[in-house]
Amino acid sequence: MNFYCIQIIVLAEEKSWEEALEHCREHHEDLSSMVSETERLLALREIKTRHITEPVWIGLRYLGDRWLWVNGDPLQYEAWHERADQDHQCPIWNRCGALNQQGLWENWDCQEKLNFICY
Repeated sequence: MNFYCIQIIVLAEEKSWEEALEHCREHHEDLSSMVSETERLLALREIKTRHITEPVWIGLRYLGDRWLWVNGDPLQYEAWHERADQDHQCPIWNRCGALNQQGLWENWDCQEKLNFICY
């Protein structure tokens, strides 16, 4: 059985999605992907520990006609907010993923300034 560690870093710095991506890649590894329930719950715990009350950027981006993790991880596990309109949004908007305080994904305009999660 293989074991691996996940180091999740929640940054309380408001940046656009692109700025957050650049920061994570420069100072850490990348914006976080959440390929499992375990990773989502770990991220949620870190957000609550830091007392962050707004959604935070994750490495989820809508490009072309689909959502994908920017680090190349497969999008097999999903945790969309039930009211998240992830597939039917105005195509001129930049569409990026954020994790809310309930641990669910939401669709946000990439230009919004949010805190973010790196790993």
